[in-house]
Amino acid sequence: MQLASGMLLVATPALQDPNFADTVVLLLDVSDDGALGVVLNRPSQVLVADVLEPWREVVAEPEVLFRGGPVGTDGALAVARLRDADAAPVGWRPVAGLLGMVDLDTPTELVDGSLSAMRVFAGYAGWGADQLAGEVDEGSWYVVTSESGDAFRGDTSGLRRDVMRRQPGMLAWHANRPVDPDLN
Repeated sequence: MQLASGMLLVATPALQDPNFADTVVLLLDVSDDGALGVVLNRPSQVLVADVLEPWREVVAEPEVLFRGGPVGTDGALAVARLRDADAAPVGWRPVAGLLGMVDLDTPTELVDGSLSAMRVFAGYAGWGADQLAGEVDEGSWYVVTSESGDAFRGDTSGLRRDVMRRQPGMLAWHANRPVDPDLN
């Protein structure tokens, strides 16, 4: 499947990097220069209100920062879903469909009411030119389509399994695949 913004990367058991074991990554930007995404299923214990107080009323539950990846962990990215495609707020950058990014320097009153959900990620996952394609080719990632609610689930513990279960054909079988299938 073609890598594109809005797609999901689901870690395969072959992926050895502990930063990404059992993760689901939403791709936010894919170009010839590389790719950038955020891990959707790694909530932290840090409340958004404790570090970005003005955004406390805007974020979806759970109202915590998510660990978006190992790069730039001292910064934050916001992923959001618009209520109306024709009413994008100031500071909005589209990703795919109603999904996009919000500039956290934007005053919250300028986005009030225009978003149906938002999540804040500390850090991100990044790949250089052709690096992600190489990881996909070596079998480290399944590349699948996303659904609008994937980025905003309240309980992310079953996200990986649920994303895999909805895949067509034999790919769905990997939802319950053990790390070492020979032990099954």
